[in-house]
Amino acid sequence: MRNGTILEKMKFPSPNPAIKLSIITYMSKGLKVKGLLAEPVQERKYEALLYLRGGIKNVGKVRVGRIVQFASEGFVVMAPFYRGNQGGQGNEDFAGDDRYDATSAFNVLKNHNKVHHGRIHLFGFSRGGVMALLAGILDKEICSIVTWGGVSDMFLTYVERKDLRRMMKRVIGGTPTKFPERYKWRTPLYQLESLHAPVLIIHGVKDKNVSVDHAYRLEKRLKELDKKVESWYFEQFTHYFPPKDNRQTLHRLCQWMKNQ
Repeated sequence: MRNGTILEKMKFPSPNPAIKLSIITYMSKGLKVKGLLAEPVQERKYEALLYLRGGIKNVGKVRVGRIVQFASEGFVVMAPFYRGNQGGQGNEDFAGDDRYDATSAFNVLKNHNKVHHGRIHLFGFSRGGVMALLAGILDKEICSIVTWGGVSDMFLTYVERKDLRRMMKRVIGGTPTKFPERYKWRTPLYQLESLHAPVLIIHGVKDKNVSVDHAYRLEKRLKELDKKVESWYFEQFTHYFPPKDNRQTLHRLCQWMKNQ
């Protein structure tokens, strides 16, 4: 069965009557993976957004309110839970084979009858940043990429996040010193030559979860390769923006996407 084939679609309660929500089960490299699909109710063509969550397992799960926020900006939104999560098959990965859960979810949007062909964007928050970049490297049809507080360097994540080392060693098989090639494969900085979509980088300079160095390294490499990149740095913010600033930034980034 083809990647992105929808096997099941179950209605999910929506807090907004203008947005229809469904939990879908779709195919990704032979696995049945689950995700949340948000569709504006009004019948017309929309741009689409692939929302790539942060965290791992129950940390950083897809939040309904966030998905509805994006859909309310005029997007059909697909948010994969990734393999091994919330009833999906397989084992959770960390910027590894789960990249195919993102590209397969892209196919879900590509085949959606309300989606404008060629107008599908990628958004990644935190761990989702690395997922968005990896998916953008694999799929040339992506219109734009936004990474917000996003990981770009898995070597740096291992160094910075002592609390994640045990998980990374378990999922990846060992340390960066022992398996540098495995970490390199999971680090998009080494593959950005294949990226064609314009990139917007959003990062709080005081971020302790994903240091701003991830953003600086990504911006520097994209500029070296003469890729289209824009950066919004917020000196006063950490990984999480205050609610009002968060909403304003979300609206701004959606406008940026639509202008690409």
